[in-house]
Amino acid sequence: MIRNRWWLLLAASACCNVHAESIIDGAAIADESRTGDWLSYGRDYSEQRFVPLSQIKPDNVGKLGLAWSLDLPGIKSLQATPLAVDGTIYFSGNDSIVFAVDARSGQLKWRYDPEVWKHAGKRYRLLFPANRGVAYWKGRVYVGTYDGRLIAVDAATGKESWAVQTLEGETGYITGAPRAYNDKIIIGNGGAEAGYSRGYATAYDAATGKRIWRFYITPGEPAKGFENAAMAMAAKTWKGEWWKFGGGGTVWNSITYDPEFNRIYLGTGNGGPWNQNVRSPGGGDNLFLSSIVALDADTGAYAWHYQTTPGESWDYNSSQDIVLATLKWQGRNRKVILHAPKNGFFYVIDRSDGKLLAADAFGKVTWATHVDIESGRPVETPEARFPGGAGLLYPSSVGVHDWQAMSFNPQTGLVYIPTVDMPQYYSQKNMDPRSWVEKPFFYNTGYDVIEVEGLGQIRLSASLIAWDPIAKRKVWETPMPGLWNGGTVTTAGDLVFQGNAAGEFAAYHARTGKKLWSFDAGLGIVGAPISYQIDGQQYVAILVGWGGALPGAFGVGVARHGWVYGAQPRRLLVFALGRKSVLPPTVKAPMPIPLDDTKLTIDKPLATAGQQLFNTSCHLCHGFMAISGGGAPDLRASPLMLSPDALRSVLQDGALASRGMPQFDDLSDEQIRSLYFYVRDRARSDLARHKAEPAGDTVLPTGS
Repeated sequence: MIRNRWWLLLAASACCNVHAESIIDGAAIADESRTGDWLSYGRDYSEQRFVPLSQIKPDNVGKLGLAWSLDLPGIKSLQATPLAVDGTIYFSGNDSIVFAVDARSGQLKWRYDPEVWKHAGKRYRLLFPANRGVAYWKGRVYVGTYDGRLIAVDAATGKESWAVQTLEGETGYITGAPRAYNDKIIIGNGGAEAGYSRGYATAYDAATGKRIWRFYITPGEPAKGFENAAMAMAAKTWKGEWWKFGGGGTVWNSITYDPEFNRIYLGTGNGGPWNQNVRSPGGGDNLFLSSIVALDADTGAYAWHYQTTPGESWDYNSSQDIVLATLKWQGRNRKVILHAPKNGFFYVIDRSDGKLLAADAFGKVTWATHVDIESGRPVETPEARFPGGAGLLYPSSVGVHDWQAMSFNPQTGLVYIPTVDMPQYYSQKNMDPRSWVEKPFFYNTGYDVIEVEGLGQIRLSASLIAWDPIAKRKVWETPMPGLWNGGTVTTAGDLVFQGNAAGEFAAYHARTGKKLWSFDAGLGIVGAPISYQIDGQQYVAILVGWGGALPGAFGVGVARHGWVYGAQPRRLLVFALGRKSVLPPTVKAPMPIPLDDTKLTIDKPLATAGQQLFNTSCHLCHGFMAISGGGAPDLRASPLMLSPDALRSVLQDGALASRGMPQFDDLSDEQIRSLYFYVRDRARSDLARHKAEPAGDTVLPTGS
């Protein structure tokens, strides 16, 4: 009897020890040698997305096979980087829905739905409610919801522990992943295009959700006083009454914690609205837009900043990866930041003080000739601010590199970046900002969203490139199908993994760019893969979930891949050497054929009015020129759009709100009829040339 009690006591002690060892905190996340897990958005605090595993390598990657797959019914888009923690994979989907899955078997453990559609209100109409990931800290999973809540969920049960609203006012949203450090959870906000959004990042107590500190990116109204000296300094770089527009600078994606300096680096967003002539007439640098801002991690106090795009006016934000590395720079080791923002220049910055070390174009750039190293400022071209009121610039508002994750391999010394080669036509018919009226809960950039004849024939392309930050040059480049491809991960096995818009998941040689292996995932991929190890076996996982705002907005340029709304399932795929599971088949669908009511006489003036309304409130999901890229229904082919009464029920009454279609109850009957006639006009004209659609990526977004 005593012996049995002793055995039970020993067993209980062993269980406690196992539990203690599995507590995920800052020491665990910072431990680069912890190869079994993927504990933070960029794997560890460096955000390098480098995995020190070499079981899968160039000479055996051809034996990589599907270990298991998990279909995710009801999910429309997957953009997240999953986490792998102690044998469980955690990730988020659209509407901030969180999943926990057994990493060995693929069995779903739990699903948590924060029911965003019940809470978002008018926010729901601002952008497709995508979500790029979760954080993990001491037994809890943290997610930022589209409607602005930060929620803590018990990692074992999927039950909500606490929730706090992080947003101010009625505008803005959250699509990015929170980060965990020092018993804190930090999250930013999004929505600079949505009207009256002021950027900020906020740190909360991980155990209770109590707010600890908040740092604003743009200064508020001077008459009300400034929160700190940094805001007073920033206000000197603004003109006019910027605070009435919010200013922008939202921290919607990139947040990096640096344990060596105990700092947080924020990658800040574009101006709100984009057009500086509206928000800050007379110019100015407009701090801290499009910047890296360094803060004390415990207090949120300002340390330093570097602005990549002073006077930002093109949506060239700095919300892309902020990667920490140590480089041999001019003969000595320097702790640096590696950053490839939208504006097309690759930056190497000393992270101790924010000093610029290098800035070189890694794609086609026409808005600036170069960056002056001494001043740190870009040298703009004469056409950069289109003095004539309109102009074509490289890159477009999606940048040479957008939010899709790049990775850095310290063994090869190379950075692997998903890139886009695409210009944009910016137009402002009236230079007088007093003539412009902001419309809350609609897409507001300060530019005209227009359809320009002839621009659709400009050839667009995308690539995966390897960039040497020390030599300041591109080492190799691999063309990609489509424009909107996935993020990357790189491994100690000299490999780079990336998914693409055509539904191919592939492995490339990290030193040469040669494609070594590929898998047909059955749907386009926009998220980034991860790699982890369980029981001595290396795995690679990827979320397959084409969708979100820009896949919809790109229209025919991506619809040609065969991704039609509702036609293909969203999935989690996991691969390992020697595995041979078979993916359930999916079908590539032809582009939807537009429907036409031949008895209808189209009201051309109303259709013209509907075009502008569509381009400011509908095109990000349903596609520019009403051609969907698969992220949302193609309205030209929707039977619902044959009836103005049915359209009114959806928009004014919110008949499809529970299925993700937001309510627009402030639209008048005439505005709804204008949308109806615009879509009917597009459907009729597109049906006539249905068989002559271009085969390549030739659709050019114009305006905003």
